[in-house]
Amino acid sequence: MSVKQIDLWINNDDVKTDIYTEVLDPGHLTDVVGSVAQGTPKHVDQAVRAAHQAFLHWRDMKLEKRSQMLLDGADLLQQQVEKYAPLLTRETGMLHSACVGEVFASAMAIRGTVELAGRFLEPKRVENEHTWISVEKSPLGVIVALTPWNVPMAIVMSKLAPILVTGNTVVIKPSPNASMAVTLALKEISSIFPPGVINVIHGDANVGEALTTHSLVRKITLTGGERTAMSIMKSAAESLKPVHFELGGNDPAILLEDVNLEKVIPEIAELAFRRSGQVCVATKRIYIPETLYDEACMIFKEHVNQYKIGHGLNEETTFGPVNNKHQYTFVKGLIERARENSTVVELGKKLEPDNWENGYYIHPTVIMNVKNDQEIVMCEQFGPVVPLVSYRKEAEVINMANSTEYGLGSTIWTSDFERGLTLARQMDAGMTGINGSIDSSLGMNIVPFGGVKKSGIGWERGESGLNEFVNFHGITYHKTI
Repeated sequence: MSVKQIDLWINNDDVKTDIYTEVLDPGHLTDVVGSVAQGTPKHVDQAVRAAHQAFLHWRDMKLEKRSQMLLDGADLLQQQVEKYAPLLTRETGMLHSACVGEVFASAMAIRGTVELAGRFLEPKRVENEHTWISVEKSPLGVIVALTPWNVPMAIVMSKLAPILVTGNTVVIKPSPNASMAVTLALKEISSIFPPGVINVIHGDANVGEALTTHSLVRKITLTGGERTAMSIMKSAAESLKPVHFELGGNDPAILLEDVNLEKVIPEIAELAFRRSGQVCVATKRIYIPETLYDEACMIFKEHVNQYKIGHGLNEETTFGPVNNKHQYTFVKGLIERARENSTVVELGKKLEPDNWENGYYIHPTVIMNVKNDQEIVMCEQFGPVVPLVSYRKEAEVINMANSTEYGLGSTIWTSDFERGLTLARQMDAGMTGINGSIDSSLGMNIVPFGGVKKSGIGWERGESGLNEFVNFHGITYHKTI
């Protein structure tokens, strides 16, 4: 696959810069995937002004036309899946099959949002003999979207669709650890839209600050970490810009004593280790009844030990590397410190032992005999490591599960629905799954995606997600003077 150069994308034009940074394959660090242009605050001003000029016309375009452009963009994504997926794999380290699924999921997210938009934007009208009222929704203006490296394509498109369908324009800053495939896709989708509707910028903290403080930006949406969110919140406060944050999680899975361990543990393991644990709503700590603990640990280890660790483009691989050096170092440090007080078991089979040191490879790791207040339980690992914690009583485990500063997702595993529902309602979380993940085909456009506490501000998906990008405008007509 040829090395690509990715420029900035402003007003439907490639914009070259003085500095380009290399992107290395996290599964084969001696391979250069491509290079990405680094912008400056001047480029930010160009992009935001282009988006603002486009907004003045885009907001007045009929919803049907905006919707059709988005649907055409979804079709383009799906048609080009084998163009984007291998590049996603090479820059993120994720399995090729996962990246194929991500591109399809991106197209589905766009279509699902468009499907809701007509009903959502319909004015709500009421009247009596004296008064006529219309509550209407109008776009905000230029939105800045800051997106992460772990599920880059799907998260970008999940933001793009509600932003554009409601009549806003956008400047997107992808993560420097996953910017190539996303920018390429956005550039090609942009050919469907008027110039300036979609803009893409890359760069360092100065670029980020210029985006979040620009006077023409009307809202900032971030999927990322809490430190970035805090910095954005401070800079946005100076101009009272609203923010939308989808941040980290430390999602608990609670097993009750009535579960079938052979059935549920493989499912929980998949939720914990998908994308090598690099998912905000991955299961990151597992609570097991004391009476089942030894058996559950044995089954868990047996299942996880079947993973085959290698490069994401290797068809045999079922478990890839982590994405970047910072995350690799952080997770390795967590594991080493956990050894001091707990039992650490590294599992899985190396497919390419000779390449092990040439990538950010970490064994899927299980931590046993661990206390709830240990670092490995309290923090968001965001990597291929999961602690198994024992408990005695339901009241105890709810307190344990709710004891962190995070509150994104959670799961309850039981054969008794009513019991599971009772516990689910006690969770400090934005989303809870009973006997499965927080996602379902039915819930994709119904269940708001977001968290409580330090896991976020605001919501994505469905009407809740569309609400993030509109103003309400109430018009009252008095029939008699």
